[in-house]
Amino acid sequence: MTAPLTPSQPPHDQPSHDAWQQAAQPSGAVPTSAHEEDGPGMKTEVRQAAVIMVAMAVCGVLLGLLWMWLAPRVPLIANNEAVYLYDTEGEQAIGVDGTFTLLALAFGAVSGAVVFLLRKRGGIPLVVGLTAGGLLAAVVGWRFGIFLGPETDVVAHAKSVGKGVAFDAPLELKAKGALLAWPVAALLVHLGLTALFGPRDPDPYPLPYGDPDRADGGPAGN
Repeated sequence: MTAPLTPSQPPHDQPSHDAWQQAAQPSGAVPTSAHEEDGPGMKTEVRQAAVIMVAMAVCGVLLGLLWMWLAPRVPLIANNEAVYLYDTEGEQAIGVDGTFTLLALAFGAVSGAVVFLLRKRGGIPLVVGLTAGGLLAAVVGWRFGIFLGPETDVVAHAKSVGKGVAFDAPLELKAKGALLAWPVAALLVHLGLTALFGPRDPDPYPLPYGDPDRADGGPAGN
């Protein structure tokens, strides 16, 4: 009588199939660690974006103050018929636009960096709030600077100072494109810092084991 055949035992060095089972899990399954590292919910991000917009609008008041203080004055003079430029060859009007643009660029760069430091994970609502807040702040600074600047009624101002007396023209932003300086600078700085120093999302489906360069997915060889 012959002895019954028994199935041979697998070698002890055979690789485990647990890794393959993990890799074969349904595509809709997301590892627990991915949920733990996700950012706040959409409602929280929208609230944060709204707070950023309000804070930047308040900073627009500071922009208006600095613009009113640093912008060159455009001198005017009046006679019995009309109001004229006191210095027809002066470049003060260009300096007014340039001062606003430079200040807005500086405020935009700082605000983009501050928002990144406070909220490094970013998000679409945050970027939208940063851009919209920058535009709102530029408009607030523009209008507030005009409000605080010289008298906007040129005729009344000329009559009050008298004929032949030079007086300052009201602040005027001729290049309306300067209003985009703040949001563009904030967006570029924030996206640049996010690309360079922002957190990276982990790979939700890492390779189970082996050499990633092997097409057959086998174990790494020497």
